[in-house]
Amino acid sequence: MRRNSFSMPASQRGKVFRNSKFGNNRSKRGGQYIDPAKYVNVATPRAEEVPFEPQHRFSDFGFTSGLARNVEARKYISPTPIQDGSIPPALAGRDIIGLANTGTGKTAAFVLPLIQRFVTSQPGQTALIMAPTRELAVQIDEEFRAFASGLKLYSALCVGGVNIARQIQQLRRRPQVVIGTPGRLKDLYQQKALDLSRVSYLVLDEADRMLDMGFIRDIQYILNLLPAKRQNLCFSATITPEISRLLDGMLSEPVTISVRTAETSEHVAQDVIRASSKDEKIAILQNLLRQNDFDKVLVFGQTKWSVQRLAEQLTKQGFVAEAIHGNKSQPQRQRALKAFKEGRVQVLVATDVAARGLDIPNVSHVINFDQPTTYEDYIHRIGRTGRAGNRGHALTFVSR
Repeated sequence: MRRNSFSMPASQRGKVFRNSKFGNNRSKRGGQYIDPAKYVNVATPRAEEVPFEPQHRFSDFGFTSGLARNVEARKYISPTPIQDGSIPPALAGRDIIGLANTGTGKTAAFVLPLIQRFVTSQPGQTALIMAPTRELAVQIDEEFRAFASGLKLYSALCVGGVNIARQIQQLRRRPQVVIGTPGRLKDLYQQKALDLSRVSYLVLDEADRMLDMGFIRDIQYILNLLPAKRQNLCFSATITPEISRLLDGMLSEPVTISVRTAETSEHVAQDVIRASSKDEKIAILQNLLRQNDFDKVLVFGQTKWSVQRLAEQLTKQGFVAEAIHGNKSQPQRQRALKAFKEGRVQVLVATDVAARGLDIPNVSHVINFDQPTTYEDYIHRIGRTGRAGNRGHALTFVSR
């Protein structure tokens, strides 16, 4: 029988900290100081939500017969709020700013209009889709391929961690859709492998995350090379002043669709664990992972080396664990992520590449083995649990 909550000695539980002095809880990489009390939260019950009543059904969008068949095959009947609001103006050729949380169906909100535009317009046009991480780019590519099945539309996936020669070969076939991360797209252009002169559609997905990760210069470099006449679709969880400046010079009379909801963190039970050394942290972590309800656990670390080392240590102790970080090749990262999603791996140890943009169902616990650099990073990390109405748990190690 599964327990309904985690248990640990009282001396290690978060409530001990509320009336005591904390150690150094500043990020090792020089990030902002985060009061450990912010890592403690009793989950609030989810309010009973008023059911969303879409104004459309997918059958109302006028998709061509082939696209309509693919939509129906995926059992898409009623659109999500971001899809319901974005698809009609996107089909009409309008620029769009879409504000929505991760996991709300944003990908279909731009992929479906793009496919419809391709199958009903003159050939020779190209769509460029930029995403912050390899994993999110792969998810977009998979979604595009599923919806474009049998329609003679092709994509090229351009991300780091894989052989660039194969991507150059894909681009030579002149795919209608190019999906990639800003850095690799810039490299391919500079190698004269990526033609940006025919881009009629530009999509920025998770725009705020791309800017957080320092891609602003690469994005601006690419924007300066694109034709002035194009349709722009920008999706983001938030609009910061930096994003506003980027969009001001990029969009023309955009339609804004905002379906933002409360942060997932409000509905995640959060606590801290006290430890005085790395060895003690590892021992506590192993004890937690042996509990029955820790069945799908995402553990975050700060560096690529430490994440890999921790995964290896857990494997030696008999846990089924994998690691995801920047030193892994893209195929290795995809295999690890797939195994975790399918429940063949209990523990996925990751850097912040897995903190945002990925939709991983039924994560029972998020554990911050190393503290995040910023509180915003913390919110994104713990947002991997407590999704789709499920109860989530988040634990963060802090110094004694």
